Amino acid sequence: MEILLVEDNAADVRLVREALAEGQVHADLHWAASGEDALRYLRGSDGKPGGHAAPDLVLLDLNLPGLNGQEVLAAIKSDPALLRIPVVVLTSSANPSDVQAAYGHHANAYLVKPQDYEEFLALVGSIRSHWLTSVLLPSRMA
Repeated sequence: MEILLVEDNAADVRLVREALAEGQVHADLHWAASGEDALRYLRGSDGKPGGHAAPDLVLLDLNLPGLNGQEVLAAIKSDPALLRIPVVVLTSSANPSDVQAAYGHHANAYLVKPQDYEEFLALVGSIRSHWLTSVLLPSRMA
């Protein structure tokens, strides 16, 4: 299982890593600190698809330096080589316009980061039980 976490806040990256470990999620977590880094990872250094094996899941923050999460989501979902990768928005924004825009760009889910650590663990547990256990992912069907 490969997960790409697109998150500029190192503390949130640490929380996701800890929550995945505590939830006994056996996945390779790759981290991109910006939207540009995420697209480079997904497309390869030459900007073309196929640079790395496609992750099984992308966890995407919206508030990123440079290319924001909405722009990254739009780029992923408009690229025929990437559009089947499930993208779960994991952000601090509960703003209805952000939610609408994310689903308008074909996000697969929109989750708001809780402030409480135990609630954060529970949220990552729900990601694990749904996206990494119950759902058949396209990358696992090949």
